[in-house]
Amino acid sequence: MRSPLGRAIGLGAAKEGVEHWLLQRITAVALIPLTLWFVIALIRLIGADLDTVQEWVGRPLPAICLVLLLIATFYHASLGLQVVIEDYFHGDFTRLGLVIVVRLACIAFAVAGIVAVLTLALGASD
Repeated sequence: MRSPLGRAIGLGAAKEGVEHWLLQRITAVALIPLTLWFVIALIRLIGADLDTVQEWVGRPLPAICLVLLLIATFYHASLGLQVVIEDYFHGDFTRLGLVIVVRLACIAFAVAGIVAVLTLALGASD
């Protein structure tokens, strides 16, 4: 039994929208140097064998940067896809379901990437 104003307080662009927008901009800014570093590193590793790549990933700085790149990439993707879903899909249950699926997929891909980096860095094999 709340008034329309009481139900609206804390909703909309005045609260979550600004935070969402800001987080998307922060991840975008973080992705610029991380992506440039990654592209340069890949170019330097062209033609390298698995042992060389594993040795490179096994160093602390590349491993940390790769994990940060994965986290920033998939969090940024999750935020961006959420906006697309909220803008173009109608029906609360459809939107909620798609946002949940996208979030879970982004988390799964990020975890898989981090596990791959750790596996390479720690030298685990089958």
